[in-house]
Amino acid sequence: MLTVGSSHDEAVAALRASYSAIPPGSPVRLAKTTSNLFRFRDALAAPGLDVAGFDKVLEVRGDTAVVQGMTTYEDLVAATLRHGMMPTVVPQLKTITLGGAVTGLGIESTSFRLGLPHEAVREMDILTGDGRIVTARRDNEHADLFYGFPNSYGTLGYALRLTIDLIPVKPYVKLRHLRFSDAAEASRAILEIRDADFLDGTAFGPDEVYLTVGTFTDTAPYRSDYTGQGIYFRSIQERSVDFLTVHDYLWRWDTDWFWCSGAFGLQRPWVRRLWPDSRKRSDVYRRLVALDKRTHLTARIDRWTGRPPREDVIQDIEVPTERLPEFLEFFHEEIGMRPVWLCPLKAREKWPLYPLEPGRDYVNVGFWGTVPQQPGKLPDHHNRRIEQVVDELDGHKSLYSTSFYTRDEFWRHYDGASYRKLKDEYDPERRLYDLYEKCVRGT
Repeated sequence: MLTVGSSHDEAVAALRASYSAIPPGSPVRLAKTTSNLFRFRDALAAPGLDVAGFDKVLEVRGDTAVVQGMTTYEDLVAATLRHGMMPTVVPQLKTITLGGAVTGLGIESTSFRLGLPHEAVREMDILTGDGRIVTARRDNEHADLFYGFPNSYGTLGYALRLTIDLIPVKPYVKLRHLRFSDAAEASRAILEIRDADFLDGTAFGPDEVYLTVGTFTDTAPYRSDYTGQGIYFRSIQERSVDFLTVHDYLWRWDTDWFWCSGAFGLQRPWVRRLWPDSRKRSDVYRRLVALDKRTHLTARIDRWTGRPPREDVIQDIEVPTERLPEFLEFFHEEIGMRPVWLCPLKAREKWPLYPLEPGRDYVNVGFWGTVPQQPGKLPDHHNRRIEQVVDELDGHKSLYSTSFYTRDEFWRHYDGASYRKLKDEYDPERRLYDLYEKCVRGT
């Protein structure tokens, strides 16, 4: 654990030098080797922005923490749990960074009562596109940047240091897996559940929907372990009650990347035994996917074996809770992937670039995989249909993956007027990428 002071100042000085070394007119991009995004881009010829020195928890004091922007939630949680605290929202994957969750949105099972990670931020130091480092708070001269930063995906600047709220924890989490016969019944229950610390769900099919209700507890009659041979998502169907340590609960989805480890054979017992536990991690699987994208190995195998080409469908969307049954009915009929993840959420404030209605109940639906392309349809047919239906249901779509909106559609969804104003103020020379160009065109 570091204290706020010279080490951070040294990192800032190195960052300024790194920024100055990027030739004028060249785009500014982070020099990172890891990512949780699903936009695979070629490397730039120009040097990237060196942020290697911004990966520390600087201070934990009472119900707040001071954290550098490139700190992973794995490291952040390790530091705060030692003090009996955790961030208000801990995204599911260990290598998501705090700055990434704030600028790119994050979510988890506390979101139904505590909102999104950026809503726990008290202030943040941001390197803007014009090279300034400004401190943004809700109530200072940079409040417009504070509120416009979420969902800007590094196109308005990079968070260097953030002060965030923490909440107290207990040693264990008791889970109740409640089965519902359809999405309508589950949606009604979501609106009624309030006396819980955690709430998420899993839809295994149209008639098999589970809500998992978690509560902190000081004691546990046993502790399940899903970091080795056990598979967490299967336990949802097998147990009605379960107990995990708070640490294992927070990372319950990371071991198998929800259920996506199955693509590597890892859910077969003999493969699982041979695969080291230390390598059962989302970042390992993501690197394997990136390697496959570079080599086109899966696509080649599909051609050799006569299988039809497949479309990547890797998305998170939000719809109002009362519209969830409509979305899932469409999804089961036209997309057909299962399971899917359900995460209730309620934004506490208005954030211009991701305009959820404050206080309204939504459900995030997450689905990650591939489906066969349809003959006679565009290669991105399923993704475009998802975007269309989400729009019809008054929902929103996260931008970490591929998007297919036209420019006008995109800025209608993500408040183009507010974004352009912020861009003019904090990146007038357009050194950083444009949000549409980055998230849709893939620059």
